[in-house]
Amino acid sequence: MKIIDAHIHLSNIKSFYETAEKLSFVDYSVNGILQEFRDANVVLGIGMGLTETDRMGFPDYEAQTPMGLDLEAEVPGNIVCCAGVNPYDLDEAALVRLEEELQNPRTVGIKIYLGYYPFYAYDDVYEPVYQLAAKYQLPVVFHTGDTYSERGYLKYSHPMAIDEVAVNHRNVNFMMAHFGDPWTLTGAEIIYKNPNVFADLSGLIVGTKADLDKRSQGRFLDHLRHALEFADSYDKLLFGTDWPLIPIGPYIDFIKDLIPPDYHEDVFYNTALKVFPRIKPFVE
Repeated sequence: MKIIDAHIHLSNIKSFYETAEKLSFVDYSVNGILQEFRDANVVLGIGMGLTETDRMGFPDYEAQTPMGLDLEAEVPGNIVCCAGVNPYDLDEAALVRLEEELQNPRTVGIKIYLGYYPFYAYDDVYEPVYQLAAKYQLPVVFHTGDTYSERGYLKYSHPMAIDEVAVNHRNVNFMMAHFGDPWTLTGAEIIYKNPNVFADLSGLIVGTKADLDKRSQGRFLDHLRHALEFADSYDKLLFGTDWPLIPIGPYIDFIKDLIPPDYHEDVFYNTALKVFPRIKPFVE
């Protein structure tokens, strides 16, 4: 089965290096991810554009929109990008830069970091971004749920805010990263109700295969299993890892165990093509 990893990182971010070194023990480099792709039959990765400055670090209020993939000088051909947005840098010049980036065929979506930046999804600051998404028929990916930084503000990353945006922008597809975890039951209702909202299953656990095995036991995943059954919308879910937070191969097995086999082709491949139509030439 061919696999698309709909949520990875390939940016020069201090916390990602620390996670790779101390928690997930992956080789956080271009060579590292390409080897993991080969071992796991991943044909394409969708990178979430993200940058930080020396002054602040992510979440970085001084990062320039659009944020990209700057881990190394060149991005591999089987990795595409969702252009990252810093709401503190969305003046006219920033919007011109963002629109220019959206004309790049390797830019397949837009990423908004709810919670890391203290703005709700329905804040007026993002309206020009949604207009550009509609113009270029590109999806908008929202970070939802827990933030991978103590400087995040959780109230802004709660998935309930996505409902208002989805209703007001029916001509744009949206993807909730991380299924809103730990508010997955709310996330389930949002994708069930709104035909233009999807969710990825990335970043649910940080660490190694041993951590995945440990967390799969007991009641740790009860809320997620409940949400998956409540939504009964497996065709609205996408596989993603949030690499380098977890090694890719073991995470594939972890998600396979959560999803009924009849839906594996959709979750691991087909739905990504639906949500990110620009990626089709890269997997043919």
